Amino acid sequence: MKSLCATLGLLLCALNAHAGPNINVGDFYDYLRGDKSTYLKRIFNGGTQTAFVKVNVSEMLYKPDGSYEEVPLRIEADGSVRNGLIASPARLIVPADGMQSTRLVFIGERDRERYFRVRYLPVAPDKDDGFGLNDEDRQAYENTLAGGVQVMAGYGTVFFVRPTDSRFDTRVENGGRTYTLRNAGNTVVVVDEFKDCAVNDRTACAPTTKNHIFPGRVFSFEKQAGRIYRFFLVEGTTESVIEISG
Repeated sequence: MKSLCATLGLLLCALNAHAGPNINVGDFYDYLRGDKSTYLKRIFNGGTQTAFVKVNVSEMLYKPDGSYEEVPLRIEADGSVRNGLIASPARLIVPADGMQSTRLVFIGERDRERYFRVRYLPVAPDKDDGFGLNDEDRQAYENTLAGGVQVMAGYGTVFFVRPTDSRFDTRVENGGRTYTLRNAGNTVVVVDEFKDCAVNDRTACAPTTKNHIFPGRVFSFEKQAGRIYRFFLVEGTTESVIEISG
């Protein structure tokens, strides 16, 4: 499966810097419960200049082999989206050392789980781009950027829309040297803060990881003698601590 992590992180725009906007989107993974249709996402700006942020959404369509492709949302003739995720507002003006919010709203069928890429991209405002700045204000902002800002960093996150009738059913297989979690439900399960450490030295650990088990898929690892494995199994709002010895 193509790693979700491989597509997350910094998206370097053309515009480093010691000054300028510096946004923070919080978690890279967000989950919309089956009984909810809206999700509030907060965007922080720890920089020294106002951030003008565009919010772009595309859908991630997974294939049987675990890879996926991103496709744009279908826009109807009237300019609306009737089956997908929309951001409202899709343009944010975030003051320096401040915060603004956008509401992610899902519209459409929820008989299966859906996945979306949400990108938060700081830009230099342009004419007719939805930020509502006049020519004088745009020029003033560009002049501040010219004072040393070379890079503005945006972020891509993954947004999970759970089915209306979400069902969690995680099967454990702990035979022999392999430990397996099988997702027999219809919505994603998270193996969070997975730690692989030496029994006699809990500081001798492999890097901690976060893993998503999609419906119908498995997460497994080989148990090694002298190692101990600890993680949180997260099924929606339910969280269990699991510890396995090698």
